[in-house]
Amino acid sequence: MEYLIGIQGQDFVLVAADNIAANSIIQMKQDQDKMFKLSDKILLLCVGEAGDTVQFAEYIQKNIQLYKMRNGYELSPKAAANFTRKNLADYLRSRTPYHVNLLLAGFDETDGPGLYYMDHLSALAKAPFAAHGYGAYLTLSILDRYYRPDLTRDEAVDLLKKCVEECCSVHWHEKTRDLTLLSLSPPAEQALHPQPALLHRPFD
Repeated sequence: MEYLIGIQGQDFVLVAADNIAANSIIQMKQDQDKMFKLSDKILLLCVGEAGDTVQFAEYIQKNIQLYKMRNGYELSPKAAANFTRKNLADYLRSRTPYHVNLLLAGFDETDGPGLYYMDHLSALAKAPFAAHGYGAYLTLSILDRYYRPDLTRDEAVDLLKKCVEECCSVHWHEKTRDLTLLSLSPPAEQALHPQPALLHRPFD
């Protein structure tokens, strides 16, 4: 089961992803990294066709780095989301569309934290919380029920655990290892912070 989830707080964005690479009903590997660091303050999460996800995410990643080298500054999360959406839309209208679903999370000194939802049809929306994959069908109602704009970091992690446990209780034999916290304050924490796994055991 592919699963991406993001929760935005007042000064952070919490995101998580599964690590399974599957083909139909077959699990090909269990250490697939679905998070791509676009810059020091922007993270892209990508699910979809196996080849498309890596190729498209790395294409966006390298172009954003090229923009920084040419101009001397990084794109904001909003600008990076619109750049990604534009490229996805252009390929959608070509003979080689990318079948990928994306979450883009980041923070900016001016606009604060941001979480952007994109699907394979290049729809883009800024959202307080978002999810992709089969897990989204099970957890969007939980997010809608318990999300508050003033969530603290600990409360956001607890909400994320509720969502993961709901997937466990239905049917999910995976680990959600990649938990990342994007923070605005204090200044010393303005970086991507990988966190320990939510659950250290295979789901039964």
